[in-house]
Amino acid sequence: MKKILVLLAFIAIGLGAVAQSVSESTITKRENRRGMVLKEWNTAAGDKRAFLDRVTTYDEMGRKVEEIEYASYGQKWRVVSEYYNDRDKVVRIRKFEYDEDGAKVRQLNYYPNGKLESVKTFEYVPK
Repeated sequence: MKKILVLLAFIAIGLGAVAQSVSESTITKRENRRGMVLKEWNTAAGDKRAFLDRVTTYDEMGRKVEEIEYASYGQKWRVVSEYYNDRDKVVRIRKFEYDEDGAKVRQLNYYPNGKLESVKTFEYVPK
């Protein structure tokens, strides 16, 4: 019985060390991303021209605050992760969709688990 308790104690200590190293790893990643803008470029097979595929912006705490995806005609959609709680967890995600001319078409609001909360549609009416 004592051997089992000692073994369980070592397992618990080991799991705590793993959990701690994971959170330290996350902290290190965020520190490395502070204020960074990451641009991703794409090249089609057989083509030498690269085109901008995605731009991700991180805040001074290393959290993703904006992500823009591009298509061949320009900006396709933009995700803005604006809302964090006091525990540094995302609580709301906004996704904006644009048309070929770059005009905002829809705003989709998501919960952090990916479930759609609401949709806002933009209508442009000429004068």
